[in-house]
Amino acid sequence: MTSVDQQGFGRREFLRRAGGGFGALALADVIARAESPAFLTHVPRARRVIQLFMNGGVSPMDTFDPKPELTRLHGQKLGPKERPEGQTGDCGALMKSPFPFAQHGQCGRWVSSMFPHTARHVDDLAFLMAMASKTSVHGPGSYMQNTGFLLPGFPCLGAWVSYALGNIADNLPTFIAMPDPRGLPYNQRGNFSAGFLPAAHEGTVYEPGKGIHDLFPRERFAFAKGDAERESLALLGKINRAHAAAHPGDSRLDARIVASELAAKMQLSAPEAFDVMRESATTRAAYGMEKKETEDFGRRCLLARRLVERGVRFVQVWSGPQGAVNNWDNHGSIPKELPPMALSVDQPIGALLADLKQRGLMEDTLVIWTTEFGRTPFAQGGDGRDHNGGSFVTWLAGAGVKGGVAHGQSDDWGWKAAEGKTYCYDLHATVLHLLGINHEKLTWRHNGIDRRLTDVHGKVVREILA
Repeated sequence: MTSVDQQGFGRREFLRRAGGGFGALALADVIARAESPAFLTHVPRARRVIQLFMNGGVSPMDTFDPKPELTRLHGQKLGPKERPEGQTGDCGALMKSPFPFAQHGQCGRWVSSMFPHTARHVDDLAFLMAMASKTSVHGPGSYMQNTGFLLPGFPCLGAWVSYALGNIADNLPTFIAMPDPRGLPYNQRGNFSAGFLPAAHEGTVYEPGKGIHDLFPRERFAFAKGDAERESLALLGKINRAHAAAHPGDSRLDARIVASELAAKMQLSAPEAFDVMRESATTRAAYGMEKKETEDFGRRCLLARRLVERGVRFVQVWSGPQGAVNNWDNHGSIPKELPPMALSVDQPIGALLADLKQRGLMEDTLVIWTTEFGRTPFAQGGDGRDHNGGSFVTWLAGAGVKGGVAHGQSDDWGWKAAEGKTYCYDLHATVLHLLGINHEKLTWRHNGIDRRLTDVHGKVVREILA
């Protein structure tokens, strides 16, 4: 079953509507596997994904893409005379990176001094050095990198993976998103949305300090326990099934039923899964949890490892909220604004890679580090950099990835992709391929169109595959 029409439904949908709830979904997924959906075309290399999203647009020439020409031409006004689309200011002079670069690993990959811990793992990383976006505006850029489209309303990568593959464990969500505690990213929860897919596939949001909302009953409803709770749930289930039968085109109730049944199971599994204090002091220190600068991102990276270890299919960890501060949108000053952001994520990322490898989880776990676009080689104001969709860097590691390689390159200034340009479509096609999915056959019929994550684009970047 490669496509679902809104006018009717297949066997998986029938089972869900007839039986309702999480158990029916699980049974439907078993049957779907037996029927071998057309989009499952080959043996997967990866079973689960951890995506690390740097919100705001990471500067490539200050992190993973050194540009000697910027040092040679520093201070010269060689940029466009008119302000490019998406930029917030006029192009200033060419600006060299304030950070030194050095080669690392057997592959000799150049990495700036901002990422010393990540640099130790370059022989396990595959770099896409010439990624490009169709926009230099945060909202559309974030949508594009997450959903493949510039506009809202489309499912994100995690939702497509949830729909295609279902859950690994039935006592934890299939897709968990962990935004920065300082705030949601650009587009708010639209980046974790299931779009037109059934609502059950949207990301479950976990906020450190707040947890997962409504997992446990509130104290003032303490009377609703024991027989009262069981009788209430039985009545609610009967009402839900009647409502679902009367509204066959609406997936929201199905999602609520699944969420309620999952929440009941998570009351037992979540306290253990989300409790990082069960880890050794050595492990917590490795992730930087004893330091103020790295405690938060380190905690969420450690949670990501614990969650995939326990059967969560897709985990997304965000660095930076929307807005003008505390993210990677470094308009004001690269020397002042980028170092604290890099410091907050570098040690946790290094620890995550080492931990996954040590535990054998890298064999079937894919790690993605990405952002929505890059920054200009031209100074903005004094020593900031403006938005630039022309070129940025993404790297991957883990299951099925060839370590120590790079694909594509930007031009001498890091202004535009020069060779081996890749878009989100190619990244998504490659991720789905590693999960055993043919991106051209994974579809959902919406408004008369067989929609894909990769739209009408995308090719697997085989140069980075093992």
